[in-house]
Amino acid sequence: MLYIILILNLFSSFFLCGLIWMVQLVHYPMFYHLDKTNFSSHIAFHGFRISFIVIPLMITELVTSFALVYLSAQYFYFHFSGLMAVIIIWLTTFMVQVPLHKSLSQKRNKYMIRKLIRSNSIRTTLWSVKSLLGAVILYQVLT
Repeated sequence: MLYIILILNLFSSFFLCGLIWMVQLVHYPMFYHLDKTNFSSHIAFHGFRISFIVIPLMITELVTSFALVYLSAQYFYFHFSGLMAVIIIWLTTFMVQVPLHKSLSQKRNKYMIRKLIRSNSIRTTLWSVKSLLGAVILYQVLT
């Protein structure tokens, strides 16, 4: 059972890491180039559609991160560090990113787009760290 939890955790972390890098380097910067007349509908479309991908994976990552902290004493510090990264990602998502998206859905604002990209670098860094921790654990398990 522990290996299934670990696989689900690694999959969700690796997938979300790849997705956040794409969002950071491609998707959010593209907001600067969206037409002003349709900007709000583009932001709403982005928020609605990406939720179908992100929400189940973030929930999976959070639940399995908690489970690994409680069930896996062998890699406790790696799992605990990963859980802390996930908790900060959630806090950043719902306290910073979601309000910025809501603000942008009302009106196109280059300052807010810049703030969205800069604040998203926190999540990009944390998901990269979380994935690196997962890669170390995977290497340890496989060798």
